[in-house]
Amino acid sequence: MFKNLTVYRIGPDWSAEAATIEAALDKERFVACGATQQKSSGWVEPRGEAHAPLVEAVDGHLLLKLMTEQRVVPGSVVKRRVEEIAEQMEKSTGRKPGKKLMKELKEQALLELLPMAFTKQSVTRIWVAPKQRLLMVDSGSQSKAEEVVTMLIKALDGLALTLVQTEMSPAVAMTHWLGTGEPPYQFTIDRECELKSTDEMKSIVRYARHDLDTEEVKQHIVSGKVPTRVAMTWRDRVSFILTESMQLKKVAFLDVVFEGPMAVAGKMDKGEAFDADAAIATGELIELIPDLLEALGGEQVMGLGSPAPLAEAPASPARTESAAQPRELHPVADHAPPWDA
Repeated sequence: MFKNLTVYRIGPDWSAEAATIEAALDKERFVACGATQQKSSGWVEPRGEAHAPLVEAVDGHLLLKLMTEQRVVPGSVVKRRVEEIAEQMEKSTGRKPGKKLMKELKEQALLELLPMAFTKQSVTRIWVAPKQRLLMVDSGSQSKAEEVVTMLIKALDGLALTLVQTEMSPAVAMTHWLGTGEPPYQFTIDRECELKSTDEMKSIVRYARHDLDTEEVKQHIVSGKVPTRVAMTWRDRVSFILTESMQLKKVAFLDVVFEGPMAVAGKMDKGEAFDADAAIATGELIELIPDLLEALGGEQVMGLGSPAPLAEAPASPARTESAAQPRELHPVADHAPPWDA
């Protein structure tokens, strides 16, 4: 059900009530692109069934789904059409179009071509864990995750979200794990990683289907290369790739997770199968996330027992200088650049 996870902390002043969220998202339902519209985004039924709820509640967790449709016009096609129009214009006027006019011609060409373009649709799943006050976006791209978060903040009054930050950065933790050959408790290191140098060369070494507990890998660490991605498995139940920005990618549930449910899977209808998949995915991952945060030194806090800071809370003198600063995401400002689909 989930392939990637970007994890956000929900602010203290918002109540995750299914009926309220449903009413708000109903105003922003998905509508297909118009003839000359390049992109359209809106909310659809998580079950994929027409007229079903836009918010599905399963075992205390809430599931949403965003649909995005784009009309795809290759840049080469636009360029060729612009050149055709410019050539016709030059023949009729005897003058080459200037830079400003060429920009207008590009817009004209795009409008001409959009009605003939194929459309491409993609969906992004959102999972809300009200009890834990967490919100997860199934996107491997940070920019896409923040685009989804911006839409949610616009739609849901009072919602504030911050990226979950940890006391130890994933890059520092992964460096330690690979350098010592000692993974954190409850986790194992798998056979894939990416290392990048911090000098001006920015050289990259990638390992796939390769033992990482070797002198060769450790030598790369000693020479200054920093892990940006490391494949891991949690409790022999869920495998994933941890990134330097603390995204979880290529999330996969191992066979042991399905041993009980698979025995009756053939007897389930489509609706029951959705509920079972959702319950398994959320049930496993909601236990994995705290273990991962603990492996990274715990969630970054402003004071004893307080959650990750939201908005303009004052900086704590106890925080390390190297810790990344959490930040509140707003619907208009705060568009930072970057689970892969």
